[in-house]
Amino acid sequence: MIRAVLASSNAGKLRELGALLAPCAIELATQQQLGIAPAEETGDTFLANALLKARHAAAAARRPALADDSGLAVDALDGRPGVRSARYAGAGATDQQNLDKLLEELAGVATARRTARYHCVIVWVRDAADPQPLIAHGTWEGRIAPAPAGSGGFGYDPVFIPAGMTCTAAQLDPQEKNRVSHRAQALRALLAMLRAAGYIAAP
Repeated sequence: MIRAVLASSNAGKLRELGALLAPCAIELATQQQLGIAPAEETGDTFLANALLKARHAAAAARRPALADDSGLAVDALDGRPGVRSARYAGAGATDQQNLDKLLEELAGVATARRTARYHCVIVWVRDAADPQPLIAHGTWEGRIAPAPAGSGGFGYDPVFIPAGMTCTAAQLDPQEKNRVSHRAQALRALLAMLRAAGYIAAP
């Protein structure tokens, strides 16, 4: 069993990653559970922030760390909210406040121009100084709905309609979301790297 720290206090992320990692011999504890203060996200890319968070958590926990940085990029907003997705409405903003700001900025934008995608970069470091971190990236294409729908998921899920679907990500069954989401894609790629490197056994 590999005990690692998840460089996040986000309950939604822990729930999704925990479910995706359940078949593997990896036990995650959040940095909050270990009494670790979050790193300041000063990077200007998803990768930069993921590495910052992973190295910070690994140094404090003295164990391997898993970190992801993810967000929503909306074409009509020139890629915003992007790396500021979790604090789009300001530092300490709630999911609802961020979502409200997004819909306000998209008011009057035609459906055809409401295309968007979720990005997720997941990083695994063996320790804080790991010179060869494992890095995986996933994307999930879709569009922004005119109004929220659904109570599942978190973040912008209530207004994100995945490509080829008519419901929002918040209306998907959790198992279905864990099969197709940006985070699922990135984690599957990371798990393949972990197996190739001998960290975990092949299924």
